[in-house]
Amino acid sequence: MTPRPLLALLLATGLAACSRPAAPAPAPAAPHAHHAPHGGTAVVLGAEQYHLELVRDAAAGRLSAYVLDGELENFIRLAAPALEITATVGGQPRPLRLLPVANPATGETVGSTALFEAQADWLQTTPDFDGCLARIEVRGQVFTAVPFNFPRGNDRD
Repeated sequence: MTPRPLLALLLATGLAACSRPAAPAPAPAAPHAHHAPHGGTAVVLGAEQYHLELVRDAAAGRLSAYVLDGELENFIRLAAPALEITATVGGQPRPLRLLPVANPATGETVGSTALFEAQADWLQTTPDFDGCLARIEVRGQVFTAVPFNFPRGNDRD
């Protein structure tokens, strides 16, 4: 074969390869989703090492925070005397001090519990707010100034 026909054959083969339908792209991986066990709002701590699950009881004007592992499956007890959240409602800061809750059924005590609660009248009528958890220490890891929205959370997956 002379060089010209060989070049034409190579070009034709290359063009044919380009015009073939591309193999389908692999399906994207399913997003990594977490499901809050109490139907609340998941707030991620760090790179998903831990979570808070926030649950609002509108009738009681109460906000509960459960401390959970990275998969929202296991409760993690803390010795914290309180969790401090600042909610922004109508442009105004509203501090919430969530206190530890003892539960004799699970053996949890103040000083060793995964549940913290706060009560405020404005929680009865405010289903959506931006918040910031001031500080939480979980198993030696400290997380500060953790922003979130209630009820969307802060997980961006």
